[in-house]
Amino acid sequence: MSEALITLVKDAPDAPVLDGTPPEDTVLVEAVDRPDNPLADWLTLPDTPVLPAWARSRASITANVTALGRLTWWHTRYHAIRVPKYLIKAVLLAARGFYRATAGLWPTLTAHDHTAAVRALKTQVKLRPEDVDLAARLQLAHAARTHTRRWRFGAAAIAVAAAATGFALADPALQAGMAAAVITPLSYLGRGKDTQLLDHGAPPLRVDMSAQQLNDALRAVGLLKQGRGDDDGPKVTCVMGPLRDGNGWATVFDLPRGGGKTAADVLAKRTAIAAELGVDEIQVIMARVRAHGGGHAGRVSMWVADDDPYLAAPVPSPLAAMETFSVWDPIPFGQDARGRRVTVPVVWQSMFFGGLPRRGKTFTQRLMSAAGILDPWVRHYVADGKGGADWMPMKAVAHRLVMGAEDDAVEALKAMLKELIAEMERRFALFRSLPTAMCPEGKLTRQIIERYKLPFIFVTIDELQEYLTSMDRDDREQVINDLCRIARRGPAAGFVSNFASQRPDADSVPTKLREIITLRYSTQVVDQTSSDMVLGKGKASQGADASVLSEEHKGVGVLVTGPASFITVKADLLDGSGFAEICGKGRRLRQAINQLSGDALGDVTAIADEHGVTIPGIITDVLDVMRHSVRMYTVDLLAGLVNLDEDTYGDWDAERLASELDTAGVTRTSKQVKIDGRSLAGYQRRDIEDAVPIEILNGLTR
Repeated sequence: MSEALITLVKDAPDAPVLDGTPPEDTVLVEAVDRPDNPLADWLTLPDTPVLPAWARSRASITANVTALGRLTWWHTRYHAIRVPKYLIKAVLLAARGFYRATAGLWPTLTAHDHTAAVRALKTQVKLRPEDVDLAARLQLAHAARTHTRRWRFGAAAIAVAAAATGFALADPALQAGMAAAVITPLSYLGRGKDTQLLDHGAPPLRVDMSAQQLNDALRAVGLLKQGRGDDDGPKVTCVMGPLRDGNGWATVFDLPRGGGKTAADVLAKRTAIAAELGVDEIQVIMARVRAHGGGHAGRVSMWVADDDPYLAAPVPSPLAAMETFSVWDPIPFGQDARGRRVTVPVVWQSMFFGGLPRRGKTFTQRLMSAAGILDPWVRHYVADGKGGADWMPMKAVAHRLVMGAEDDAVEALKAMLKELIAEMERRFALFRSLPTAMCPEGKLTRQIIERYKLPFIFVTIDELQEYLTSMDRDDREQVINDLCRIARRGPAAGFVSNFASQRPDADSVPTKLREIITLRYSTQVVDQTSSDMVLGKGKASQGADASVLSEEHKGVGVLVTGPASFITVKADLLDGSGFAEICGKGRRLRQAINQLSGDALGDVTAIADEHGVTIPGIITDVLDVMRHSVRMYTVDLLAGLVNLDEDTYGDWDAERLASELDTAGVTRTSKQVKIDGRSLAGYQRRDIEDAVPIEILNGLTR
């Protein structure tokens, strides 16, 4: 088979020729684009696409037609409801137009063209009253003007009378048409320079963007040089768009060379660019186009939403409908501004969540735990410094559950960390003893999990600052070192750290711990400094700034997944009842493969449900509050109950508590308890446990 040699570039070397003739097995094909081809420029195909961007795919045509239909329907409703206002406006304009028309016709009706001659003759007659000929001329001019006025006014009166009679005798439909025929030109005549009959509605598609607007905005914020005279100066090169993309405008552009500006400079000016485009900065989504995506250091992808893309109702988490899940797969996390699904891989990773209170930080952090709960080969170690109800459902599955930041809870946390460190070292010792074929990278594998019953370990700590700020200096340093060891070395052993704090400053969460976390998520914070504390130093200047979020953005945060990778995400919704249901599923999954362990084995509520026994809620709640204490003062117990469920226990006092426990079958062996040498009114945990039915106690001891 012959070989074809095709030259596709100018000034390319000629094809090989032997003795002036090509080889017998070679066929030379002359390229069009040759420097010696006079037809090269004429035959070169233009780079312009045959079809416009909106017509290149069925989906694009459908989307644009649908958007046009929505816009038309919106305008129809907007103006239809304002028809009475428009009618009144039209009548007022017609009245002014009638006045202007009358004022314009008055000189004609009064024969103003004859008045000048009459006035001139009157003046001359006064000067020469004896001139009979002049007086006769005045009389004739006056008579001519009078005659003209009469027939003009008469014609106008007859026309008005005929129109009025015709209007009165016409059908209503014809009357409407006649009225419109009269009012329309009169309204047009009565308009002013700035008069607008129709209101200017602000349709949902409020943003309109063009390449010129983009260049003007970038020039205004100093990213493009100013031109001189009629020359606007350097401009960006739009690789794509601007064009409609969902509920906004999308464009990909290259910064001009020679300006010394990069894509990073554009991202840092996000707020200023948004102001120049006339939108809120939350509507502007920008990112660098990296080399693997066909980009370079000066290429930027920008999407400008028509409205705030994060104010829509939250999307329920797909985890709520799942019966099981594998943490080897990326965890469903939320949606970006364009409604695209965002997933987060957690294997070999560590996570940190931060942000102001009541912005959905804990709800978002629980998504990661919920995925781990649905995987029976995940063991959970949980500590909640707040000690509220958010993490209480995990008592059904958690190997260790520490609630609150009191002295006994702090001791339980330190013991939990020591247990984790020992387990981590045990696993690494096992990995070193395994053959390379089973443990090729010194990491946990699926084969090791199943053969040696070594599940992943999720280490979840919420409100971390509560623990660290309540410790003395030595204990604090020890806990920080333990957490750093777990976050730094733990991923290879199957440990997934999941920490959360509000404002992780140097006093509450030290930098040496935050800096080794790989995945970070921040809800709204007060300023860029706080945002950088959560997401990493310098991230705000790169565009990853959680301070631009507002109070309305609950469940919305900035997710940083790498040194230059970040995205603003509206996290999926998983409420308390949904989380509790997932915990129930997780307990059954672990029981099926004999992986239920630790504190979960002693969950009174879960065991009672399994036996079909109902335990009074006050019993289970008191046991939850006293889970780390064998005795507790009444005042501390009440405070713990309020923290657990303020709506139920907010107005309880010692007398109400004693009455409710007595009704639930609690018999106090002593009304005083002694703690650290001080005796006050309180309760013994064994007295509360004695009120639990015997079959539940048998379940606890199995």
